[in-house]
Amino acid sequence: MEKLEQYRNYIQKALLEHAQKGSSTNREDGVETQIIFDTEHDHYQLMYVGWHNKRRVYGAVLHLDIKDGKIWVQWNGTEEDIASSLVELGVPKQDIVLGFQAPYKRQFTEFAIG
Repeated sequence: MEKLEQYRNYIQKALLEHAQKGSSTNREDGVETQIIFDTEHDHYQLMYVGWHNKRRVYGAVLHLDIKDGKIWVQWNGTEEDIASSLVELGVPKQDIVLGFQAPYKRQFTEFAIG
């Protein structure tokens, strides 16, 4: 249970830090950064919502889940390596799954396969 709380805190910290980096740019172009923490079901997202040059901007930039004691990186639409950021915070690579990679490709990464 302690590990689960620790992973929740790590994910929230990583998303908050990433949101702060992009917030000044987003305010200028009318796109809002939203952070969604579902700590009951362990789903975490960083979203961009708004309008830019008459075009709708809406979508998850980062999506992480905690499933079966592992952090799943479901989507990373940033240039930042969120998995490495989690490792720097103390998460072992065997507890991180690159969910955006096809299952047969995960064996070739240094992270968990699932």
